[in-house]
Amino acid sequence: MKTKLIALTFILVTIASFGQNETKQNSPIQKKQFSENTIYQLFPTQNYWTFIKLDTRNGKMWQVHFSISSDEYEGEIILNSDSLLMSDEVEVNGRFNLYPTNNIYNFILLDQINGKTYQVQWNSEKEKRFVSRIY
Repeated sequence: MKTKLIALTFILVTIASFGQNETKQNSPIQKKQFSENTIYQLFPTQNYWTFIKLDTRNGKMWQVHFSISSDEYEGEIILNSDSLLMSDEVEVNGRFNLYPTNNIYNFILLDQINGKTYQVQWNSEKEKRFVSRIY
């Protein structure tokens, strides 16, 4: 009887904790906030202090650094100041999206309308930052 009670308790605790994990995963805080009207999005990097800001209409990007100390750098650095669209293409909110890679400094940028992809490399050193079309 005691063994059955322990087993039943284990099952109930497992079910209860599974439900809590589901709630946390589906909470609005955990979900990526995005709508068709979103022009700018922030993407975290594996560096705690660095994000990438993307203009989802045209592929322009900036490194965004924040700090909790007045001694550290805080600000935006241009990654790509030129639109990635051809002159006959139209800017559409949400057209571009960034995808992280396993490399801390690299992302893949996808034009979700025409399928073009770009390697995006952020870095603190200017000569190591670039956006390059993947053919």
